[in-house]
Amino acid sequence: MSYRRHSWIAFSTILVKEIRRFTRIWPQTLLPPSITMALYFVIFGNLIGNRIGDMGGFEYIDYIVPGLIMMAVITNSYSNVVSSFFSTKFQRSIEELMVAPVSPHVILLGYTLGGVARGLGVGLIVTITSLFFTRLHVQHIGLTIGVVFLTSLVFSLGGFINAVYARNFDDISIVPTFVLTPLTYLGGVFYSIHMLPEFWQGVSMLNPILHMVNAFRFGILGVSDINIGVAVLLMSVFVVGLYAYSYRLLVRGTGLRQ
Repeated sequence: MSYRRHSWIAFSTILVKEIRRFTRIWPQTLLPPSITMALYFVIFGNLIGNRIGDMGGFEYIDYIVPGLIMMAVITNSYSNVVSSFFSTKFQRSIEELMVAPVSPHVILLGYTLGGVARGLGVGLIVTITSLFFTRLHVQHIGLTIGVVFLTSLVFSLGGFINAVYARNFDDISIVPTFVLTPLTYLGGVFYSIHMLPEFWQGVSMLNPILHMVNAFRFGILGVSDINIGVAVLLMSVFVVGLYAYSYRLLVRGTGLRQ
C-alpha cells in the first residue's frame, strides 16, 4: 500500500470518528446551541432590540445575527477538539496513534477538521434558526464562507493546543471560561465599537475575535468596523502559526508521552 493511500485511510478514519462522535450525541452537541441562540434572538433581538433601535444602518436583530452565528462556530469548534483530544489522552489511546506509522500532520488535520465540521454544522443550524426571526441577504458569499472556515480552523487548533497542555478535565474549561467568553462578548457581537470612547476602540482592536466577527458581518451585511483585508490576513497568520505550533507539540510528544 502506498504512503499516500495509507495516510488517506488514517486521516479519513480519524475524521469520520470525530464526526460520528458529535453526531451520535446530537441532543448534547447540536441541539443546545440552536436553543441558546434562539433565546438570544428573542431577548436581545426582539425585546431589547426594539428599545435600542437601528445599529450600523440595520435593525438591531439583523446586526447581531452574524455575531451570534460566529459565537456558536467559535465555541463549538474549540470545545469539540479540546474535549475529544483530551479524552484520547486520558484514555491513553493516543499512545497507539503515536507509535503507529501515521504522520503527525494526519493526526492534527483529522482532529482539527473534525472540530471544523462541528463548528460549521452548528453555524448552519444557528443560521437556519435565525431565519425564523429575520431575513439574511448575504452580500459577499465567498468572503462569508472563507471567514467562517478560517475562524473555525483557528479555534479548532486552539482547542488542540489546550488539550495537549491540559492535565485534567478542569484544565479544558479554563480557557473557554476565562478567555474565550470575555473576548467573544467584547468582540462586537452585540454592538459596534464606534459606540465606545476612542481609547476603548483602540483597545478593542487588539481583540482578534472582533476582526473575525466584523469580517463575517461584512460578508453578510456589507458593513464592518474594521479593515477586511487586515482581518483576513490576521486569521491566516493565526492558522499558520497555530498549526505550526500544534505540529511541533505533536512531534515532540509534549504532554502525550509522560
